[in-house]
Amino acid sequence: MKRKIILLSFVLLGCMQAFGCPVCDRRQPKLFRGWVHGAGPDSNWDYFIVALIALVVLVTLFYSIKWLLRPGEDKQDHIKRMILNPEDDE
Repeated sequence: MKRKIILLSFVLLGCMQAFGCPVCDRRQPKLFRGWVHGAGPDSNWDYFIVALIALVVLVTLFYSIKWLLRPGEDKQDHIKRMILNPEDDE
């Protein structure tokens, strides 16, 4: 029981640190106040760059999951067949 309380207190303290502090809140635009630390964006280009990077990450994640679940390599002469079925090549 004591171990659970200690673990819960560390988790809660970690969550509290994830939100912005009062000093950072004053430097952030309205959109980010209360949930980020550090200096706010310098210009609108910062928003564009972050949105573009987020789009690249989401597209990469989508195709990674898609090709992991369904690779679509059905041809009998695909290079993976040499490794999976070495006795067929002899």
